[in-house]
Amino acid sequence: MSDYTDHDKKQDMHILHSMGYAQELERRMSSFSNFAVSFSIICILSGGINSLAQATAGAGGAAIGIGWPVGCFVSLVFAVAMAQISSAYPTAGGLYHWGSILGNRFTGWLTAWFNLLGLVTVLGAINVGTYYFFMGSFGTSYFGLTDTTTVRILFLVVITGAQALVNHMGIGLTAKLTDFSGYLIFATAIALAAVCLLAAPSYDLARLFTFANYSGEAGGNVWPSTSGTWVFLLGLLLPIYTITGYDASAHTSEETVKAAHSVPRGMVSSVLWSALFGYIMLCAFVLMLPNMDDAAKQGWNVFFWAMDSQVNPVVKDLLYLAIFVSQWLCGLATVTSVSRMIFAFSRDGGLPASKALSKVSPKHRTPVAAIWTGSILSVLFVWFTSLDFMKIGETPVYTIVVSCTVIFLFFSFAIPITLGLFAWGTSKWDKMGPWNLGEGMFKLFAVLSIIAMVLIFVIGIQPPNGAALYVTVGFLLLTAIVWFGFESRRFKGPPIGDEVARRQAEIAAAEKAVGEA
Repeated sequence: MSDYTDHDKKQDMHILHSMGYAQELERRMSSFSNFAVSFSIICILSGGINSLAQATAGAGGAAIGIGWPVGCFVSLVFAVAMAQISSAYPTAGGLYHWGSILGNRFTGWLTAWFNLLGLVTVLGAINVGTYYFFMGSFGTSYFGLTDTTTVRILFLVVITGAQALVNHMGIGLTAKLTDFSGYLIFATAIALAAVCLLAAPSYDLARLFTFANYSGEAGGNVWPSTSGTWVFLLGLLLPIYTITGYDASAHTSEETVKAAHSVPRGMVSSVLWSALFGYIMLCAFVLMLPNMDDAAKQGWNVFFWAMDSQVNPVVKDLLYLAIFVSQWLCGLATVTSVSRMIFAFSRDGGLPASKALSKVSPKHRTPVAAIWTGSILSVLFVWFTSLDFMKIGETPVYTIVVSCTVIFLFFSFAIPITLGLFAWGTSKWDKMGPWNLGEGMFKLFAVLSIIAMVLIFVIGIQPPNGAALYVTVGFLLLTAIVWFGFESRRFKGPPIGDEVARRQAEIAAAEKAVGEA
């Protein structure tokens, strides 16, 4: 980062001070590192593989050949709109601040709660996906492990604890590992695509654009029996679920150099590169399948079934190892994102025990309590929802909540984007950042984001996750009770106006306490 001058540093700190916050976290992340943290959370080798059956056991080849680009575009419209806002307001916990600045205390608080709940549950879901990948690749065949709740939770404790420990030790180490993760994902995706193409019995490209309906028993009951149109739409959850987490670029704004420039670029480029490399990798995988009908019948086991039948065992295990490491690094980056959201919300008093959760370690320059709290909550979420009695009908609560996670995360994206649509040019948002689409283009992407949010909500509450509707409505009701019963009188929101000026002495003291020059 030799091009990061004293002038650049002063500019970054000036922007942060103007919003009423101290430079407590350490700016050690380059522009590439900011891209890499989002790219690592998206991790096409995690969601793209662990959720593959949503496509292959749904609409077949067309769910990848056509569905993947469509779903990626849905994610992209959110990323582009959020990038515009992030350039103007580059702070940790970005979405919370945007929701507050462009709206009011309530919209900021609501955004924070939806984003935080989504991040904690998605961290659990990512690490559960890593667990099942490990079991399918090494756990059963090499270590003789059996899937039980005890084994699952112990595995999560170990890998989540390791992710938290790395984050605890400083953003420098975390950034180096997520940088490595970026290169590893690129290399592994290319290698997997090459192996799949070499192992393919033929190159039947028409397969990628052929619609099928494998709902019900034909697809291993991944989806209940439904129409071909619905099963294609449900398959969009594969790319939409995979291509998320790019808000990490915003959450690490206060640790990124030239944040107003780097954050929006990191957000958008992480989506574009993930979409491209994911498409190449998954198309190659579909071409490798011996038979689409047989592949669909495998349900959630389709990836291991295809690799076992088509790929050399040594090559297969080397790919499995690279994928497993990539998935662990995906969880590592997610811990970073979760902790920065907890830290940002807490320094404005948004959570219980906010004073402790917003404290930054002078030695490591990281929000230690926030890191461990987010990590522990994600494990507790998985444990509690995995208990035998935690079911709604025949569907485990864990599965339903993970479906809600997608809704919660994108809802937290949609709130500030919608507010920005109406705030543009007003006193709330009269100054744009250096990454500027222009009014017409931003408003186009904002409207597309609202339409996309409706689509995500509709497909996210379809069977077998029909109960997700009741969970979402229930959470909204609970949120209303908490806000009007308690928080509306207590929560002040981020500093604005004269409060920013009054904080300058506190800012100086906070920076001195952590050794910031």
